[in-house]
Amino acid sequence: QVQLVESGGGLVQAGGSLRLSCAASGRTFRSYAMGWFRQAPGKEREFVATISWSGGNTYYADSGEGRFTISRDSAKNTVYLQMNSLKPEDTAVYYCADRPDRESAYDYWGQGTQVTVSS
Repeated sequence: QVQLVESGGGLVQAGGSLRLSCAASGRTFRSYAMGWFRQAPGKEREFVATISWSGGNTYYADSGEGRFTISRDSAKNTVYLQMNSLKPEDTAVYYCADRPDRESAYDYWGQGTQVTVSS
């Protein structure tokens, strides 16, 4: 079983920055890719960004392109989401998720961390 623990959320003013972290632990951790998702009140959960664990290839939703950067530290089994130029519409609970292999979906999820951007 894989456990994912997010941290780094909080309250920030519009235009500010936050860096979210997601630490993975559990059985010998191996991942194909990890991703960040978010869910705003009254809305469905949506994709934010993903990174392949081996090659570090990244992909972003349009909403975060140019403002968000996903990265990983393989030695620490940790994935990060650097968020700059935050907007009130970025307010949501942010979740990290693990995709164990190419044939899997995102099977493991963290508990989420709240990000609130004030105007």
